[in-house]
Order: sequence, then C-alpha cells, then structure tokens
Amino acid sequence: MTPRPGAPVVVLGDVMTDVIARYAGDLAVGSDTPARVALRPGGAAANTAAWLGHLGARCVFCGCVGDDALGRAAGEALTALGVETRLQVVTDAPTGTCVVLVDASGERTMLPDAGANPLLRDAPVAEPGGHLHVSGYTLLHPGSRPAGVAALAAARAAGMTTSVDPASAAPLAAMGADVFRALIDGVDLVLVTLDEAEVLCGTRDPDRVAADLGARHGEVVLKLGARGARWHGPAGAVAEVPAAAPPGPVVDTTGAGDAFAAAWLAARADGLEPPAALTAACRLAAAVCARAGARPSVSDAG
Repeated sequence: MTPRPGAPVVVLGDVMTDVIARYAGDLAVGSDTPARVALRPGGAAANTAAWLGHLGARCVFCGCVGDDALGRAAGEALTALGVETRLQVVTDAPTGTCVVLVDASGERTMLPDAGANPLLRDAPVAEPGGHLHVSGYTLLHPGSRPAGVAALAAARAAGMTTSVDPASAAPLAAMGADVFRALIDGVDLVLVTLDEAEVLCGTRDPDRVAADLGARHGEVVLKLGARGARWHGPAGAVAEVPAAAPPGPVVDTTGAGDAFAAAWLAARADGLEPPAALTAACRLAAAVCARAGARPSVSDAG
C-alpha cells in the first residue's frame, strides 16, 4: 500500500513562482493581447505539498530556492498551510519562475525558467516508515537528477514507500522513455496521464499501459481526464471511477494534476481503499479547475 496509513509524506521537487496571464480570444503574436496578470506560488511538487498540508496530512517538502524574496515567500506560503519545509537556499541562481498563459477555456501553456531548482543537492528525505513522492521534473532536469535518484535510494534504505509523477509529456519525450524508466525502476507507485503513458509505453490503451508499468511497479494510477481515473494494484486488482464535475465553469487547469496526486496520497495515508482515494483525487482535481491558481489559500476551508 502506498503510502501506508498514518505515514508522513515527503515531497521532493520543484518550487516555482507562477506569473499567470489570463487572456480572452486569440493571442496576438507579435503584438499586444490584454490580460489579467497575477503572481502566485507554484511548482508541481510544491503544489502537491501545499494541497497535502491543506488536506491535513503530515507533509515535508524538500526543494531548492534562491536567496531572494520569491524564495522566502515560497517557504512562507508552504509553512502557512502546515507543511514542514526543508529548503536549500542558494546564492548563485534565483528562485524558479514560470509564465503560465491561460486561455478562455482554462487551458494553460507554461514557459518555465527552472532557476534554482536544478541546484538541488542531497535532500534530507529519510522518514522511516513514511512515503516519498518525487516530481518528475526533478528527474527530468540533468542538474537535479542526481538528487532525485539519491533521494529514492535513501527512501528505500529507510524503509519508505515511494511514488513518482512523470510531470510532463514533452520533456519526458525529449529525455527518452528508456532513460526515465530506468531512473524510476522499482518505485512503488507511478501516477501518469495518458499523454505521459504514451511516451513511456508507446500506447494510450489503459490496459496495456497498466500491464507494462505494473511489471515494474506495485501500483499504477492512470489519470484519464474526462473518463476519470483507474488504479491497478497487486495480483491484478483494479479500481476505476468516473470523472468528477467541476463545481463551476472551468477557469484554470493549472495544478489539477498536482492536486490529484495530493488527494490520492492523503486518502491512502488516511487508510482509504483505492476506489475512495480515486474519487477524492478526481473531486479535488475538478475543484481546482474551477478556481484561479494551482494552490489552496490559508483562508480556504479545510
């Protein structure tokens, strides 16, 4: 079972500041397009940690920021949600930043500058009996890759369960499926979208993806978008739930996958079985799509 009931969850990976630009109509390339711009804390791994804290799970976040105002704000935002932070602070790179373009349908295009994230080194992830969740971005970037690999090894040595979210299909394809799969070999749980599954397994067929990934990982969670989500576990166990309806119009899909991962991990740490954990994950992901920004705020109800 990943994670075990009551286990603390350590999240390792990227922490960013998102510059979100929302615009209507067509983007006027080479000219001006009116937009609403906001600055918000982000990063796939940090978003997952934020939602875990919001959901009441014991969460530890390990990442790397610059010695700047954005880095300090990133740490404060996580601490305010109950997350324990183990941030490495560097002076030779700024905190990572991502420009997020959000169109009228809520679809987003991201332009990331990794900043300090690739300088992550020797993260203190060991929590005996706990669970380590690694953002794929950590493994995809050559600078932070050794830290991600070392963290997975340290977690196994400490008796922790492990999970990886590949994070993004395009950089995954650029790295190559064989290289990435070698890095995550033996990880207990992999959470993938169909786009990521197609890169890793050469197919979008859920059954074939589950059989392929399940041969090297004890559990596989497939995020199927409008079709909901599926879990494949030991001895051929399968659970599937339909997608949840957003509580309002889709505003911004940024962070929905991060919230899904957090809700799944929190539910499993609470002892919920896979169908209930999938349902909780789909509901939170849908709720995130109907709000602005990828994170909960301190004022949100728990």
